Amino acid sequence: MGIADHILQQLASALAGAPVPRVRALHLPPALWTGHKDGEFGAIELDSGALGLSYLMLGGTLAALAGQPASAMAALAGQDALALARRWADGDTPADRALGFAAVNALSRHLQDAAGLAPPDAPDSIGGLAPQPGEHIGMVGFFPPLVKQVTARGARLTVLELRAELAGSHPDCTVTLDPAALRSCSQVLMTSTVLLNHTLDTVLAHCSGASAIAMIGPGAGLLPDALLARGVTAVGGSWIVDGAAFKTALAQGRSWGASARKFVWTRASWPGLP
Repeated sequence: MGIADHILQQLASALAGAPVPRVRALHLPPALWTGHKDGEFGAIELDSGALGLSYLMLGGTLAALAGQPASAMAALAGQDALALARRWADGDTPADRALGFAAVNALSRHLQDAAGLAPPDAPDSIGGLAPQPGEHIGMVGFFPPLVKQVTARGARLTVLELRAELAGSHPDCTVTLDPAALRSCSQVLMTSTVLLNHTLDTVLAHCSGASAIAMIGPGAGLLPDALLARGVTAVGGSWIVDGAAFKTALAQGRSWGASARKFVWTRASWPGLP
């Protein structure tokens, strides 16, 4: 079973016997991207107040969603959130899959709120990985700010990318298109984009030699059980603590970082789906 089907199945099981939350609204940043990372994410809000984030910069997702008529956006309100979440696995377009993934994260937050769970604060920006001098670290996706977090500790970094124009040697790392390069990495860092583009299972197949695998990013707000079962050791995202401030900042194209805190669940800290 693929990771998307696994997580959707877990959500359906966790919601069984209770009313399924409905979608309240879709929140988007301004259609004209300003270059700020906070403008790369949108959110689905449920009638419980839970917010779930998704990355919007794959395949023209932001433009596609922003370009839809107001009636189409309004039609999302009142939808069964679990039915919307299934678009993550079954959607025909990147925009459909992004909406579904945001709903997955919103439902995950809804369940954690209902259970009274509050995740631990993240110790750093790289999911608690501890690169050592000379150690070979893998990264999935070329994210320059995170590159420095690894190489500043003296580790050697290999980055797996889908964009062919980035391949080759860089001052602080080597960028490759071949996932087999991760086989010699003792620790691996990835963002939740591997869930959105359905490449996680392929990537993990090359990470069997890694003692630590961290998934991070604002979109990593889903229940971590299926990820931990596949060998991921830490899942860290953005926990929104002030929903009103978040929605206002997002709509105005401003940083919403002050309305959220970075968290990380690990095998030791996550209590388990039940």
